[in-house]
Parts: sequence; structure tokens; C-alpha cells
Amino acid sequence: MIVNPGFELFTLPEEHELLRKTVRELAEDKIAPRAAEIDETAEFPWDVWEALKAADLHAVHVPQAYDGVGADAIASAIVIEEVARVCAASALIPAVNKLGTMGLILAGGEDLKKTYLSKLAGGEGMFSYCLSEPDAGSDAAAMRTRAVRDGDSFVLNGVKRWITHGGVSQWYTVMAVTDPAAGANGISAFVVDKADPGVSFGAPERKLGIKGSPTTEVYFDNVRIPADRMIGEEGSGFKTALRTLDHTRLTIGAQALGLAQGAVDYCTRYVQERQQFGKPIAEFQGVSFMLADMAMNTEAARSLIYTAAALSERLAPNLTMMSAAAKCFASDTAMQVTTDGVQLLGGYGYTKDYPLERMMRDAKITQIYEGTNQICRLVMSRNLFKANPVR
Repeated sequence: MIVNPGFELFTLPEEHELLRKTVRELAEDKIAPRAAEIDETAEFPWDVWEALKAADLHAVHVPQAYDGVGADAIASAIVIEEVARVCAASALIPAVNKLGTMGLILAGGEDLKKTYLSKLAGGEGMFSYCLSEPDAGSDAAAMRTRAVRDGDSFVLNGVKRWITHGGVSQWYTVMAVTDPAAGANGISAFVVDKADPGVSFGAPERKLGIKGSPTTEVYFDNVRIPADRMIGEEGSGFKTALRTLDHTRLTIGAQALGLAQGAVDYCTRYVQERQQFGKPIAEFQGVSFMLADMAMNTEAARSLIYTAAALSERLAPNLTMMSAAAKCFASDTAMQVTTDGVQLLGGYGYTKDYPLERMMRDAKITQIYEGTNQICRLVMSRNLFKANPVR
């Protein structure tokens, strides 16, 4: 188990650094050689899933009580960061497994947790998260998917959109309206199995980046779910969804951090090897200063991510603010750093023979999903006003 309740924020304990070394070695050996092909074919990397599963890195956040590794939030972020450093699409395997099950961990009953968290920890399948809909993106409370009680069951009808690993994951945490008159307080959460009759999937979206991670619509056509698969109390689903995002926005920040670090690492080597005017371009101040800014902002993003992860572990009251800040800053940093990386490589950076254009394309989505950066800034400002009201 990797856990450090004290969280010395400025020096990671030895077990975290050993974990980083382990993940980096696996990523360099098993994932990096496949990254370009995964992007080119836009196919889910089952071999990466198997490699992560064999190393118990596919869902490190699952508590030991449910047969998991029991890693803390910083350790989970490190796993995602190190995989994203070589392949952002592959990093969504541990990231989305955490997203799909965080609500279960926070609000689920013991029987439900024992059943599904143990299956995830054992590598029997993956977990996804179904919140957004065609007409309910940032305004998630406007969802229309319905769950109507019928005896000891609920019958689901509706559609979810932008579902990461749709059709690939075995299980889905689904938010659905159980009481239309109650607004956000009429939304409940359920565990749905893709084998449940009436569950189907749309064609994968044709995306700019993270192409090896399928994104689909999920359709529910009279899907009958036993009532004991409800997560938490009826009507608590939207609150569970928001609490989930408090813990998982920072994991998208960790993905963005990995992308930025990968760009810094590659460019640091490149500018020392590439020669123009008879010397390495690293010796030109304009180049070296650009790289210095890339590294500086990446380190700042890392500090925010790890701080938010520590707050996640403590269930701190300012987690909402800090998780939104960490995700927002890290993703903006990843976009800037990868764009600058393309610039440093010049014409080579614009070709698929080099990884920077893929990193840049992958980085863009981190500014959009799990709350656009505009929504994150709205969350931050509201928390500022709440903490500092005018009296």
C-alpha cells in the first residue's frame, strides 16, 4: 500500500519516488514504443491495459478493503502523470477507472463496493462515468436520462454523450433523473453493466487527440437495473457527481502534467542535439529561455497537482477550489508547453515523425473535459466569493 497521511508536500516520501521509477520504466518499455501507432490507428491499446493490469497499475486507487492496492491520491496522480508522459491516451486507463468509481467509493453501500471495486481491482474490466448528454454538457443538471422505479428495479431510458471508453469499459456509473420535479436533487446514480439488456453504444468519435481512447455515446433503452445498484440515496446523484469531480479533476491535471513533462524532456534533448549556425540551438538565448519557461511552468503545475491530491486524501474543505485550480493551471500549461515544443522543433515539430504534434493535440482535451477551464474558473471564483463574502 502506498499511503502517506502526513503528506510532506515539498518532499515526496521514498515510496512515491519508487513508484514513479517503476511506472516510468514500464511506460518507457511497454507504452512509449506503441504511442505513435496507438494515435495513428485510433484503436484502444489492449496490450497496454494488460501491461498495466499485470503491474497492478490499472486502478491503484481502489482501497485494500476491496482487494485493491490502496494507493493514496498523490500516488494515483504519479501513475497517471508518468503514463501520460509517453502516451496521454493510455493514461486514461487508470484515470477513467478512478473517475468511474470515485462516486462508488464516496457514496456507495458496502455490498456494492465489494462487488464492483473488487472486480475492477482484479482486472475483470474497466469503469466509465456517464454524466454528460447531448444537451447537458457544462449544465449537467439539465440531463434528461430517466430512471423510473418499477418494483425492486429502475428502468433507464436516455443517452449519454462524450463517454470515455464507451463500449470498452464493462461498467458505467450513470446519472439519471428519478424525480423530475426536484431539479438537481432529483438525480440519482447507478451502476450499469454493458451486458445489461438495452445498453448499446454509438460509433467512436473522430477526435483531434487521445485517439486510442474511444469516446462514444451510450444508449439506454428500457434498461432494467436492480434498485440495489443505486449509489447512495435516491436524489443524491448530482451531489455525488460534483464530489467525484473534486477528486478527479486533479487526475486530468496529472495527465496534463505528464504531457507537459514529456514535451520538456524531449525538447531538452532535442535542442542540445540540433545544430544551426555551427552550434547547438540550446546555446541561443531565445531557445534556452523558452525551454526554461516550459520547465518552470511544468514544475508549478506539479506543485498544484500534488497539493490538490493531498487535500483530496484529507477531504479538506478547500478541495473544490484547489482541484479546479490544479486542473485548470496544469491543462493551460500543457497546451502552452506542447505548443512551444512544436515551435522549438520547427518544421520537424509539425510532422508526425516527431511526438510533439501528438502531444499538442492530446493536450487540448485537458482544457475541455471534466469541466472546461471556463467552468473551473467559475468554480474557483464562486469559492472565493463564498469564503470572502461582503458583509
